[in-house]
Amino acid sequence: MKKIIFIYTIFFSGKLVTAQTLKLDAIVDSIATLHPVVKMYANEIRSLDEAAKGAKSWMAPEFSTGFWMVPYNPALWKKGDMGATGMGQYMIGGQQMLPNKKKQNADATYMEAMSSVEKEKKNATINELINEAKGNYFEWVMLKKKLAVLEQNEKLLNFMIKNAEIRYKNGLEKISAYYKAKAALGTIQNMQLMFENDIKEKRIRINSLMGRNALIDFDIDTTYQLNDYSAIIFDSTLFYSNRSDLKAIDKDINLTFLKEETEKQSLHPQFGIRYEHMFGFGGLPMQYSLMGMMKLPLAKWSSKMNKATIESLKWKARSLQSQKEMMVNEYSGMAYAMRNEIVLKRKQLKLYEDNIIPALKNNYKTIQLGYEQNTEELFMLYDAWESLNMMQLEYIELLNQSLKIQVSLERIIEKK
Repeated sequence: MKKIIFIYTIFFSGKLVTAQTLKLDAIVDSIATLHPVVKMYANEIRSLDEAAKGAKSWMAPEFSTGFWMVPYNPALWKKGDMGATGMGQYMIGGQQMLPNKKKQNADATYMEAMSSVEKEKKNATINELINEAKGNYFEWVMLKKKLAVLEQNEKLLNFMIKNAEIRYKNGLEKISAYYKAKAALGTIQNMQLMFENDIKEKRIRINSLMGRNALIDFDIDTTYQLNDYSAIIFDSTLFYSNRSDLKAIDKDINLTFLKEETEKQSLHPQFGIRYEHMFGFGGLPMQYSLMGMMKLPLAKWSSKMNKATIESLKWKARSLQSQKEMMVNEYSGMAYAMRNEIVLKRKQLKLYEDNIIPALKNNYKTIQLGYEQNTEELFMLYDAWESLNMMQLEYIELLNQSLKIQVSLERIIEKK
């Protein structure tokens, strides 16, 4: 018996340990470090950084070997009877183009800057994931609040139903209101099932965002805060300093300028050297050639592509700048609209908190007192309860909408 109790204790204590309570900050930190997209971007950034290490490499040397100016008649390869040397040579040679230092530096700067765009894109993606988690987190908080209201109202309905059963037996109550209360109890139980299932869905989604098993059980801290954004000016300065996607566009613009510089350096001459050594046939002395080489990309027919690329990059930079301005204008309009909506919701919440819900609670208490003293009927008590229940749930839903708008606003301004 003691062994069974011990196993039972270990089993349930283990369950209690696994069902930990997580705060929003802990969830955000987990997403920023454990979500697979973080590893994906980290690998992509590492890939670009590794590629940049080869920016200052030289072109591969070229080697050649074979016969040089050799007659088709093999008899002429040999030394003549009169001492004349043979004809033909066997040659080995090699050539190497010398790098343009300025071109190498321009290429290195361009390639080293490529990963900076991916870093900002990573931050922008993490911002989206974090705000998705915030949305699910606050909806979970509101679902728990709704369940608390339903639990309280379930007790009130059970009181009404039991009291009505007693009164009906004594001929003091009408049966119609009793059945309405029974139906309302079933509706509440159905809503409880729906809300509990919604909580499971939020838990699964948050687990996925945290990069761990979707079925891990945990609970959340139900504290929340409605922030005040009335003093913030949603101008270009705010978005340029906060938004990672705008910073990524800035990095892209910088890349176009760096790429333009590499194309300009490609128009400069490039030098090289070629050496060849010949072994003569039939006493012909060994010979060599040592020559310098120069590529001239400045010629009209060879520079057309580089010049076209340079012009294209100028227009691309202008396009990106226009895109950035368009996005800032859109973000600013959305932010001001959301702030206005938040102000409205706060005023509505205050009305619910100060006037509507207290009045309905007092109304319910008054009618309940009258019902207990047999001066009010059940349908009056039921109507008072129904109004209170509906307004309590409406208040929580209004609070939920306020938090949703707040999350959307924080996503737009990329609040850390």
